[in-house]
Amino acid sequence: MKISATIITYNEERNIARAIESLRCVDEILVVDSGSTDRTVEIAAKLGARVIDRAWAGYSSQKNWAADQAAHDWILSIDADEALSELLEAEIWQLKKNGTAHNAYTMPRLAQYLGKWILHSGWYPDRKVRLYNRRHASWTGDFVHESLTVEGPIGSLDATLLHFTCDSLSEHLRTLDRYTTLAAEQIVEQKRPITFYHLFFKPWWEFFRTYFLKRGFLDGPEGLAIAWLGAVYQFLKYAKARYMQPGRD
Repeated sequence: MKISATIITYNEERNIARAIESLRCVDEILVVDSGSTDRTVEIAAKLGARVIDRAWAGYSSQKNWAADQAAHDWILSIDADEALSELLEAEIWQLKKNGTAHNAYTMPRLAQYLGKWILHSGWYPDRKVRLYNRRHASWTGDFVHESLTVEGPIGSLDATLLHFTCDSLSEHLRTLDRYTTLAAEQIVEQKRPITFYHLFFKPWWEFFRTYFLKRGFLDGPEGLAIAWLGAVYQFLKYAKARYMQPGRD
């Protein structure tokens, strides 16, 4: 079993070295970059990754294209702000040694937010399918929140994929603005109606669900920030979509 790791990037000089250095268990590292203006490409190439430039075509398209360029059928897809834990690396080594019984594997993802590992707020275990056979799986989702569709059985790995999210609230707000625009474009594309329920009740429900039902209060001030900004995300994506609809000024 040989594995190609794929990473899609744009201006990720802060993260890319950590991601690549965690991938000692793979047989190839492929970085598909979308015109970075920082040192992302230089750092990736220096660390032994094969780097290909491709204009941005959306998350799913970019990840599927990266998988198509890989040398091996088994793909380990991670984002630039993610890294394999040592235990996950060891688990993948063991999988390569023993062979696979499934077409894809999920792994729990543990996020660091404002310098703290988040164990509640609906953020953990946050299982993701990231290791897969490209002959039996493909990425779907045109705008945001892309996901992997897999034919056949999916197995589970136990060790964690580490996710290094926002270091500051300012960074979170910039990310939130970008993703709410993408989510709004998806709503408009799907011609989904927007009502008072979406603009008022959904944000408050998101806060209540995250902070109380998902026990975000156990994550301290960081959990409170996650809950509030989750509510803001819900409001902004529907508010933006409302003003993007045809016929509005």
